[in-house]
Amino acid sequence: MKRFTIKWTLPVLLTGILVLAVYVCAAQDSNSVQTQSTPAQCSEIAKESPAVPPTSPPTNAEPENITYEKSVVMLQVVQQRWDYKTPWKQDQMGRGVGTGFIIDGKRILTNAHNVSNIKYLEVKKQNIAQRYPAKVVQVGHDCDLAIVDVEDPSFYDDMLPLQFGDIPAVNSAVTTCGFPVGGMQVSITKGVVSRIEVGNYSHTQADMHLLVQTDAAINPGNSGGPVMQNGKVVGVAFQGLKAAENIGYMIPTTIIRHFLSDVEDGTYDGFPSTAVAVFEGLHNPAYKAYLQLPENAEGIVILFVQQNSTAQDIFKPGDVFTKIGDFNIDNDGMIKIHDLSLDWSEALEQKQVGESIDITFYRDGKSQKAQLKAALNLPALPWTLQFDKQPEYYVYAGLTFTPLSRNYLQTFGRNWVTDMPFMLRYLFYNSLQITTDPNIKEYVVLSEILPHEINAYCTGFLSQAVEQINGVRIYSLKDVVTELQKDPPGGFHQIQFMGDDVPMILDAAQCRAKQKDILAKYEVPTEAFIKE
Repeated sequence: MKRFTIKWTLPVLLTGILVLAVYVCAAQDSNSVQTQSTPAQCSEIAKESPAVPPTSPPTNAEPENITYEKSVVMLQVVQQRWDYKTPWKQDQMGRGVGTGFIIDGKRILTNAHNVSNIKYLEVKKQNIAQRYPAKVVQVGHDCDLAIVDVEDPSFYDDMLPLQFGDIPAVNSAVTTCGFPVGGMQVSITKGVVSRIEVGNYSHTQADMHLLVQTDAAINPGNSGGPVMQNGKVVGVAFQGLKAAENIGYMIPTTIIRHFLSDVEDGTYDGFPSTAVAVFEGLHNPAYKAYLQLPENAEGIVILFVQQNSTAQDIFKPGDVFTKIGDFNIDNDGMIKIHDLSLDWSEALEQKQVGESIDITFYRDGKSQKAQLKAALNLPALPWTLQFDKQPEYYVYAGLTFTPLSRNYLQTFGRNWVTDMPFMLRYLFYNSLQITTDPNIKEYVVLSEILPHEINAYCTGFLSQAVEQINGVRIYSLKDVVTELQKDPPGGFHQIQFMGDDVPMILDAAQCRAKQKDILAKYEVPTEAFIKE
């Protein structure tokens, strides 16, 4: 779920991002010099909160001497990412190792980051030399889960599917199984559950779901392996905390079951998004009185609602959200669910896209009820990383236009948050609030300039977002193509960029005359790649 709240101003947020701990996906890189092309690449900035102290000796320990070698398999992958500055190119290939395990239906469950941007995949059993070619059947990048199938049906003949259990209790014992760096045998590590809460999933670097923290070792290569308790899977190992020791995370079975239910129809829809920003303001009695709420009312205040979302027709800024489904929302935005106190978004996460959930809220001191439809509610500028698809682009006179995305922003390097241009940073952090025009489908950026005499004076516009072309507002990459293929007034294209009063001026006739030569010189296969 893409969940957002407003608690900090932008300068404070940027400062905090630089000092927060970093989550890393626990996938094994077989070539350390190619880490940017392997599953180990994915990382996420996430806030750490105090651990839950143990209150009693760990319970529910796994039986001794069980290795699960008939259920746990090794994945050997070749991956290759797209270059988002020159989107017709791909980066160098990288190899990596991950873990998966057999589930009902002769399927292998693993992490999405193990098989993202994949070129080739093999599955290997323990103590068997043969490697089996496999394919990705379904993938959910937002929840970091995927289903893999081995092409040879005999692969499953002597394998045993694992069954799923419930969310493990805090301080209960768990066992992690996988193929971490340093060996070819199944590795078994033991630990206890130390915390259960909603947190960041590092694969997409923006999605937030329920996760379970454990001190069982989760190292590179463990990704996708089962976390066991009493002979059942209670989670899938998927990331660790880079800035700390003995802190690993698993995906709980509530998320796994939602994913498996979602893909039953052959298509993965994803987890719904809240599409609202909220404020925990009712701790202030004066604020509660100002909002004309009953003295015993608890809930969270709606600050703004995402444009073109399913929440837009229900909520208004200043509404007080008090109940979702059967769960009352307290002044911290928490509900009692799964015998835990969790963020209210967990109730929405129980729904599949297209389903609805009852909600209660106050407006002008009066209680109101409605049904909120669960939907993806994708924003014009996605916060999540994109995988498994070529980015769209349009090359005109050596100018490369592409939709603005997190993938593109991260091309500015390790410190992309501070190194990207100010206007792009402003858009990234504020697009949800400033995107008030319902026609905006995406923002378009000038990602690269292929040098030529006709664009020699355009370098000052590099990495800027397009606002207008020839006086026409740009709402998508298709609009860029449409306007630049027209004959402009006076024979000159005028491109206006956001936050810049100076326009880019192009001679349309010269651009058309040199287009083929530029594409050939820089080996651009086609001037545009845009999905219908």
